[in-house]
Amino acid sequence: MRNESRVYLGIGSFFVVVLIIYFLWSHESTGSVLLLASAGLGLMPGLYLGWWSRRMQPRLEDTEVEPKDITGVIGQFPENTIFPFTLGVGVWLVGLAFVFGLWFAIIGMGFVFGAAIGATQESKRASYSEVENVHHS
Repeated sequence: MRNESRVYLGIGSFFVVVLIIYFLWSHESTGSVLLLASAGLGLMPGLYLGWWSRRMQPRLEDTEVEPKDITGVIGQFPENTIFPFTLGVGVWLVGLAFVFGLWFAIIGMGFVFGAAIGATQESKRASYSEVENVHHS
């Protein structure tokens, strides 16, 4: 988590520098408050992740890793699937409900739930087949 902390702290520090330059140059409060909020959105998670990284064991990502250390099945994701598209259509229909009425949200939530259930079932099938392939090798 140390690397993630550095990234967030870098983003927050950048916004602090931009905030100081912007405020001294323009004396405008609205943009300065927005830049302050942006700096906070970088510094707060960065400080938290830095604090947490000192209290936990280093992960593989935080140390030097050899390929033999990370061999094995990492994850199985379906290559050709319709469910991300179905989820997108469902979210789009739920968004249209704000314009055209509640019945779009009902149809859209049907698509969203169908995509969630379908993707879950598909990933379970893929993980079972991966375990079978490992044992038969």
